[in-house]
Amino acid sequence: MTSEQFKKKKLPRQPGVYMFMSGSKILYIGRATSLKERVSSYFSKDINDARGPIIVAMVKKAASIKVTPTDSVLEALLLEAHLIKTWKPPYNSREKDNKSFNYIAITKENFPRVSLVRGRQLEREESYLHIFGPFINGGLLKDAMKIVRKIFPFRDKCLPATERESGKPCFNRQIGLCPGVCSGEISRKEYGAHIRNLSLFLSGKKQNLVSSLRREMKRYAKGLEFEKAERIKKTLFSLEHIQDVALIKHAREMASGGPSDAFRIEAYDVAHISGTSVVGVMTVMENGEVKKSDYRKFKVKSARVDDTKSLKEILTRRFGHPEWPSPRLIVVDGGVAQRNMALKTLSELNMHVPVVAVVKDEHHKPKNILGNGRMVQERKREILLINSEAHRFAISYHRFLRGK
Repeated sequence: MTSEQFKKKKLPRQPGVYMFMSGSKILYIGRATSLKERVSSYFSKDINDARGPIIVAMVKKAASIKVTPTDSVLEALLLEAHLIKTWKPPYNSREKDNKSFNYIAITKENFPRVSLVRGRQLEREESYLHIFGPFINGGLLKDAMKIVRKIFPFRDKCLPATERESGKPCFNRQIGLCPGVCSGEISRKEYGAHIRNLSLFLSGKKQNLVSSLRREMKRYAKGLEFEKAERIKKTLFSLEHIQDVALIKHAREMASGGPSDAFRIEAYDVAHISGTSVVGVMTVMENGEVKKSDYRKFKVKSARVDDTKSLKEILTRRFGHPEWPSPRLIVVDGGVAQRNMALKTLSELNMHVPVVAVVKDEHHKPKNILGNGRMVQERKREILLINSEAHRFAISYHRFLRGK
């Protein structure tokens, strides 16, 4: 699809999910806080530097773009995960066997628990009634579930009243985040209906849920069960007025490189000897000064010795920490393969950060820097310095582990 073809398409400035299509085949699914701004970014002049050749190829292959606006960023987040799980688009090429992604799991119990789990915890899927995900950004998912729980209170850790020695409500019940499973205030049948409604919402089927709740509210009102009808009315109001300012702020900070005015550069390197004691590191520079307090070490868990796969693992784990400041530039050690892997991983994580790669000669001396030409010219000294620091830090950590 060309930029001229895209300019003819009118997109709304509201949250939603977008799909790049080739005929009836879905190539890629993403979410946006503003569909117009987000999709437009795929047709910018620096798309190759920002997203890499894989995404550039995907855009050229696409014949059309389909968008589904939502009423909130929260709904866009949930709908994106549901659609990716359903259709498995080829350019949403996350590792299928990667067990570090996040999921929402609902257990098979009389009073099901709802919790956030890692992929490695889902080995026995028959233990779960529903599984939603994967979600790449754990911090964003936690913020989302705080909003969801205010609309649909659920049990997570407390025991049902029949299994407790005392009927005293748990802390979450006292603040309105548990519907009273622990204190016997809700029956198994009522809680089951509650979980079904929650599952509809987590599947991105808000309109189906709203229609069902309205019918239920009318039925209760007709049967003179006004207290139950009022509870549903409050739920409907919450669904129609979702307060997700925190998600909007979080998503924009992740996409733009964070709220800080400091120009933060993060450099990554991998070290090992013949596949033993494989480690990775992150070093940081802000406004031309190294920031050692933000350096991080990673023991690489990948089974196979592959520097690009190791880099992917390190970046995925690093951006699983939304509490860390976001970078304005990423530096990787290596060549085209390492840079492409970094760009691909960032795209999968829904982030847009320029990436440069420092190419070394046979004596491990820098001979070229691949990436955004303007940024390389402006930041060459900083790029080379922080890359050298990453190499030093990685070798030091590797030697330490090997020595142990």
